[in-house]
Amino acid sequence: MSYGAKNYKQTAIKTASPEQILLMLYEGAIKAAKLARVAMEKGQIAEKGRQIAKVHDIINELNTTLDHKRAADVAAQLASLYEFCVSQLLKANLQNDINAMDSVVKILTTLHEGWVVAVDEIRKQKRERA
Repeated sequence: MSYGAKNYKQTAIKTASPEQILLMLYEGAIKAAKLARVAMEKGQIAEKGRQIAKVHDIINELNTTLDHKRAADVAAQLASLYEFCVSQLLKANLQNDINAMDSVVKILTTLHEGWVVAVDEIRKQKRERA
């Protein structure tokens, strides 16, 4: 990544709302999971491991930021999905299981799509109040 692109990315993260950061985390996890899948197909073991580690780190971050006090049911369901994704990442990594990686991509994509709708609704409500 070039110096300018890296600075732009850092600025975008520093100025992003919590909702935008959430979406960026999902997008990063999905991208890394897809790259891991490609590396699996090409037999690129080191690259597969790097990308799976990225997905794992992002999922851990998403999991640690769950608010179990304000939305206990939703947080518990998301935690369960994240736990499943981590188990699938382990399976994908150890067994080179493309189906396990596909499961992770599908779950993360579905969650991302849901959050996009929720974030749009939040933005809409903020505009209506202003």
